[in-house]
Amino acid sequence: MPEFDAIVIGSGITGGWAAKELCEKGLKVLVLDRGKEITPEKDFTTALMPPWKIPLRGLPDRNLYEQDYPIQSQSYAFDETTRHFFNRDSANPYVYDPQQPFIWTRADVVGGKSLLWNRQVYRFSDLDFEANKRDGHGNDWPIRYRDIESWYSYVERFVGVSGEALGLPHLPDSEFQPPMELNHVEKVLRQSLQTHYENRHLTIGRVAIQTEARNGRGACTYCFKCERGCTFNAAFSSLNATLPAARATGNLTLRGDSVVEGIDYDPNTKRASAVRVIDAQTGARSRVSARLVFLCGSTVGSTQILLNSTSASFPNGLGNRSGVLGRYLTEHITPDGAYGIVPGYLDKYPYGYRPNGLYIPRFRNLSAEGEGLDFVRGYNFQGAAMRPGWDLNYKLIPGFGKEFKQAMHGPGPWVLYLGGFGEVLPSYDNRVYLHPTLKDRYGIPQVAFDFRYGANEAALRADMLREAKSMLELAGAVGVQTFVNNQPGRSIHEMGTARMGDDPATSFLNRWNQSHEVPNLFITDGACMPSASCVNPSLTFMALTARAADYAVQQLRAGQI
Repeated sequence: MPEFDAIVIGSGITGGWAAKELCEKGLKVLVLDRGKEITPEKDFTTALMPPWKIPLRGLPDRNLYEQDYPIQSQSYAFDETTRHFFNRDSANPYVYDPQQPFIWTRADVVGGKSLLWNRQVYRFSDLDFEANKRDGHGNDWPIRYRDIESWYSYVERFVGVSGEALGLPHLPDSEFQPPMELNHVEKVLRQSLQTHYENRHLTIGRVAIQTEARNGRGACTYCFKCERGCTFNAAFSSLNATLPAARATGNLTLRGDSVVEGIDYDPNTKRASAVRVIDAQTGARSRVSARLVFLCGSTVGSTQILLNSTSASFPNGLGNRSGVLGRYLTEHITPDGAYGIVPGYLDKYPYGYRPNGLYIPRFRNLSAEGEGLDFVRGYNFQGAAMRPGWDLNYKLIPGFGKEFKQAMHGPGPWVLYLGGFGEVLPSYDNRVYLHPTLKDRYGIPQVAFDFRYGANEAALRADMLREAKSMLELAGAVGVQTFVNNQPGRSIHEMGTARMGDDPATSFLNRWNQSHEVPNLFITDGACMPSASCVNPSLTFMALTARAADYAVQQLRAGQI
């Protein structure tokens, strides 16, 4: 007899949702996570730590970072207040090629990257779901917006999304809590866009941060230290929302320090029969069984597990008769854009430390016919206007001597920043694979990447830079400079390596996130995505997970699994 009704591998954004939904539907659920178990009350030690108490005043320990965290320290969220949440690269390496780098960001705690993300949440539209079919890049999505619309709403009401309704068909509105406010110079940019363009909009970002106390969680206090752990539970994470909901049912068993090595397959039942687990502290190996397996270990982590789950039935990875497993890796081009100084408005200053920024929705290729551009798909901009302190002012304020020193005591000029998020097309050649000889400390083959941006990404990036510079200059910014990041993985939005589709010959999962070949196996993290859109994908991951869990339980109770 199986030991549990369901096993969920991973406890991040999708693992937390799978645990919540399955537990609330009455299943006995085991959640396995390779990270250490933590609790907010005990382990959010730096959440409200003042600057003068931060080790080294927050400056990097260069030797430590270079030796132990060469990859993780490149994350925007990594510093001395969050380092204890991150994976140590020296102990958990992957194949990093400096000549063809791919940045793989990993957490090392229960809750995963749901503690560390920027919490931007946007719905996909049929502009996204129909894109592959329309322009021929990638396989057709097996679902459309109508199939997931109600699940978006279901998730948003629990998560708590603050934002502003715009009524744009290509960026559907969410179930919103009151929006955060744009500051004065951001409103100047918004007015400029309205004056100079017909189809460009600027709004406050849509974030999974509550502005009202709901669902047993508090409201944002504008301290902007979300990645340290939100003690008010306003900023959504699985640790403060979905996992507590799962635990409240009495149906949850959670085990940290549990490294999943692979998944066993029974050719007689044609089902996943057990999950192979390594204790991260002792190295002891064990197997645990369940009727359902939800794989939610992040795009790359889940793909590693599947590729390492070989058998006589599936010599190239569990469920991989199509050969697409590990292929079609995609992400977002970011942060490419521009910044400039906006003269004047020195009597204005933003209130609080808003954990959010401005958002300019996609405005390229919105029609089915396109716009005659030299690229398909599109991009959006995220950014902010701010008045920096001394740490940046010395670069912006001219002069030297006494007057220069005095100028450092106050806020600097307004700086307006736009960072683009561009869609990367699915390509068979972009892949995750297992190195044939290199293994990690558990004896598991190390992950390797083969990933390159193509001609479409180059053309899209060029347009993104031109438009960022133009929009800033039209709004009155001076000294505008563009910037480019050409390191894949920087977006932390990996997707596509076990894609959904109606045809088992060209896809790994069906429209319910269920393996075509192994019916009791579901994958709901970014690996399932046939394309990337240009919007942040986490909300879609969550909605797909809730939808898949509902379907899986129905199938289980009907005896179909």
